[in-house]
Amino acid sequence: MGHGKYIDPICGESYKVAAGETLRLSYVILPGESRSIDVAVDLTGEGAALELTALYLSGADETVRIRTLVHHRVKNCHSRQLIKGIAGGSADVRFDGVIVVAPGADGTEALQENHNIILSDTAKVETLPQLEIYADDVKCSHGATVGRLGEEELFYMRSRGIPEKEAKVLQMLSFISPVVPEGREEEIAAALTKL
Repeated sequence: MGHGKYIDPICGESYKVAAGETLRLSYVILPGESRSIDVAVDLTGEGAALELTALYLSGADETVRIRTLVHHRVKNCHSRQLIKGIAGGSADVRFDGVIVVAPGADGTEALQENHNIILSDTAKVETLPQLEIYADDVKCSHGATVGRLGEEELFYMRSRGIPEKEAKVLQMLSFISPVVPEGREEEIAAALTKL
């Protein structure tokens, strides 16, 4: 685990990030995969950083569980988590994310976002972002959204001659693009057409 190193982790593992190091984690769950991701990261050295992205695409009866625990233990550490996904069919998705800022961990900057699109009335998405802050001088935020494809955007694309299915795929691609790992764009675009 060195500065700027990319790691595709195994579920259920934990990581410690030392002073001045940056840990980058990226997860992808494709259609047909029922999977749990459970990761804990301890930022233990001053100036340590975490960049975590996760993407799920579930279009049938998959069960997806994503749990993150990020612990800012010392001063001046940074973390950014961005989790995005699309649920269709009767998929059942749950995100639990916790950021803990220890006493004395001043200068912490932590951002946690979970954004989801539901494609059917039977898909279920629960999102529980949480902050536990025990220091004063910090910048921390979290947010979560669950919604549907934008009807106005679809209408606009269809009025420009784009078929409905293609317009939906383009809208979904735009939504997930910030969490698509480099080199996997074609694979993920193909997976979207299956939703």
